[in-house]
Amino acid sequence: MDVSELFPPIDKGWQANARKRYAAAVLGGEADHVPVDPMMLSHATVACGHSIRDFYERPKLGAHCLAYAQQLYDLLPVTKYYFAHPWMSELGTRLKFMDLTPPVPENTVVQNAEDVERLEVPDADGIKEGFTFQQLSGAYDYIKEKLPEMFVPISPCPEPEGSAAGLAGIEEFLMWTLTDLDLALKLVRKYTDTAVAGAEAMAKTYGMALLTTGSVLANSDIMPPETIQKVAAENLEYLVRQAFTRGAGPQVFYHFCGNHDADLHLFEDRIIYSPLTIVHVGYKGREVYPAEEMKAMFGDKATIMPSVDTKRFTMPNPKGVYDEAARQILDGRDSPKGFILGTTCEVPPYSPPGNILALVRAAEDHGRYGDW
Repeated sequence: MDVSELFPPIDKGWQANARKRYAAAVLGGEADHVPVDPMMLSHATVACGHSIRDFYERPKLGAHCLAYAQQLYDLLPVTKYYFAHPWMSELGTRLKFMDLTPPVPENTVVQNAEDVERLEVPDADGIKEGFTFQQLSGAYDYIKEKLPEMFVPISPCPEPEGSAAGLAGIEEFLMWTLTDLDLALKLVRKYTDTAVAGAEAMAKTYGMALLTTGSVLANSDIMPPETIQKVAAENLEYLVRQAFTRGAGPQVFYHFCGNHDADLHLFEDRIIYSPLTIVHVGYKGREVYPAEEMKAMFGDKATIMPSVDTKRFTMPNPKGVYDEAARQILDGRDSPKGFILGTTCEVPPYSPPGNILALVRAAEDHGRYGDW
């Protein structure tokens, strides 16, 4: 059976309204209320009766489940299929599919300086032969054919320092940042150049694509600001500039997960802003990063995406989700370049649907255009 035979058609009326809502947040104008994007991945397959493993191992199914779940919860009018650990396989990582988690690396690619030197960065043509591109193109080709109005290709260049750490092992990489920062930076740049080649391959195949990147491992709980400046802030500027010259973008999504209390200011003037930029920040200390502070720092440069703590989504307490969402909306909905309500990180796959509905209810009740 073709995957598309499992699903009824997407409601065109819903899609048109959701498209207007999303456009208002990133391009200006008005809609019914601010959009909601709970950073959904394998929850979509779980919500449709399949497994976490299915999301990653069966890209066509994962993509269609995402489209259906977006409509189910009244979220975004696009699919955003994303594969775990992109572009690491192209540098030698072997990934193992898991039943209850995203795929996990099975091997350590580099153990010393000589291994880092030997890493060969593929070009865009080489990328197209690799595992990541095959997974992504499997999803995107399917969406173009079966769900063309929801098609948005993604050039994933996730937190380069975290992906580089995955090549060496996180403990070893963090030790290098203390004892041999130049080696750590060289490894980060090798991964970054591979991700840029991936962005080029996606752009050549699908045209302009959403560039996703950010900083997760380089956060205030893990590294001092001076290290984050080198490992993450300066490298992000390089990554986006290079990806733009290869045809990726112009839309950019920056995902700053983790605690960025002492380092977020390092990124404010270092990262590249396009007219279609969204900035997402997870935590300030142990609390969600306040929408009011995000608005002050990024509001005149980008659409901001304040969030509700994803830890709340594992608990049967929709009111707690609703109340935190309402506070974030009220504090940030008037941000000059737009507001999207999100979650601090990926929605847990087995989140109760009532918690996601609480996000949407908060947007409907407190994020109506015309109320500010």
